Amino acid sequence: MKVLITPLVKNERISKNIYRLSVEFYSKIKPGQFFMLKTTDNAFLLPRPISVNDVNENLISFLYRIEGEGTKKISSLHENDEIQIFGPLGNGFELENLKGKTAVIGGGIGIAPLLYLCKALGKKADVYLGYRDKENMYIFDEFKSFVNRCIVVTEDGSFGEKGFVTDYVDYENYDTVVTCGPEIMMNKIANNCKAQNIKCYVSLERRMACGIGACLGCTVETKTGNKRACKDGPVFDSEELI
Repeated sequence: MKVLITPLVKNERISKNIYRLSVEFYSKIKPGQFFMLKTTDNAFLLPRPISVNDVNENLISFLYRIEGEGTKKISSLHENDEIQIFGPLGNGFELENLKGKTAVIGGGIGIAPLLYLCKALGKKADVYLGYRDKENMYIFDEFKSFVNRCIVVTEDGSFGEKGFVTDYVDYENYDTVVTCGPEIMMNKIANNCKAQNIKCYVSLERRMACGIGACLGCTVETKTGNKRACKDGPVFDSEELI
């Protein structure tokens, strides 16, 4: 892992309150890992954990939603402004565990880290993307180059299928399932996979203060005791979680 102060290559708004930030980075990154990001003016004390959205050669992209003063401040940065990045952090997706045909299921801002995963998996994956409505959609079209099928669902039916993304997954067609998004969505997916004896991996979203497991602020309850989402995750086997 590295701590760098680096200029922005790009920081653009791509949807309602959704931004994508890009910087140069020259080390290997696994799908599912994240970085801690912080402005250099100390406008806020603690860095913000933001997952890796994509990697193109030496350019790394982070996709984030404005949720508070920290991400609002990051969204105000422009090209060539400096930002502090710390990472890559966490245990990402182990591609060798994603055997056979894989369903990748994302909801809301949890869609962000799944693009790089689909890119790494290649055409053996189908992706299911759930959004609130058309206004809140982002990057769904970018998945199409890397997957076998791309199914888009909006709750109000303003684009793609209508309803919840969990209602459109044909579980019996898959050997493994990967999901990231709201916990209520992931819980339903994990239960469906358990009922059909399908291996399922979840990427948890937690508030993190340090990113290295020191503060214990992102504790996750598992069958083998408490673990840390930042250090032991954020990717977990769903069977491990309580």
